[in-house]
Amino acid sequence: MTSKLRTVIGLLLVAGYLFPIYWMVTASFKTQADIRAVPPQLVPSSPELTTWRERIFSDPRVPHYVTNSFIVATGTMLLTVLLAAPAAYALARFRLRGRGFVMFFCLGSLMFPAIMLATPLFVIFNRLELTDTYLGLVLADSTLALPYAIVLLRPTFAKIPAEYTEAALIDGCSPLRAFASVVLPLAKPGVATVAVLSFLWGWGDLVFALTLVNDDAKRPVTTGLWAFFGANTADWGGAMAFATIAMLPPLLVFLLFQRLVVAGVGAGGLKG
Repeated sequence: MTSKLRTVIGLLLVAGYLFPIYWMVTASFKTQADIRAVPPQLVPSSPELTTWRERIFSDPRVPHYVTNSFIVATGTMLLTVLLAAPAAYALARFRLRGRGFVMFFCLGSLMFPAIMLATPLFVIFNRLELTDTYLGLVLADSTLALPYAIVLLRPTFAKIPAEYTEAALIDGCSPLRAFASVVLPLAKPGVATVAVLSFLWGWGDLVFALTLVNDDAKRPVTTGLWAFFGANTADWGGAMAFATIAMLPPLLVFLLFQRLVVAGVGAGGLKG
């Protein structure tokens, strides 16, 4: 296969992958009739901003939903990194009893869908009065993000030579200071990868948001989409515009840390 043919195939695959995003963005500038037109209009015949003015910019709930998602996603990211980094370092560096079981548990937990945890977490959080709170959503999202973060970070820490830590200890650093000042900076790509993925995990959660939150003031963007659908009607233009707004923050976060994420994923697969 020639390089030109591979390039063409790659461009076609990328175009197919990005087409739903293109359709979402362009549909936000169409009328309801244009969205339902047959055959479909790939390019809006008469783009308009009515949907954006009436359903997005004039609705005070939209920025509120985005703010809620940002709080939950940031909290999930911070909590996951705070717990995963020392746990993965300990599993990579020390000969702990039951280390294999812990790794097996982390890997096994990745197979369980969020819906299996939603009901037990609701019962527990309801008794702890954590429903309808940001903290409840952060803890729930972290239960799924944390095992994946540990699995991804452990090879990253295992790749760092132990001599660096030993040299820091000889120079008078405490084990915690050596970990924070020496090991973490060297593991920055892996930590950044875990941070970005945890943020995306918290931003895109729907199951826990539907299960644990009934107060509209605490709803994130994923549940905010329900406001555009009724029993017999669906505002597809408004939903597409809202989805476009909801897509921008995680997209911006990923683009800002793209190089670190790619380097972290590569480093995480080099050594087990």
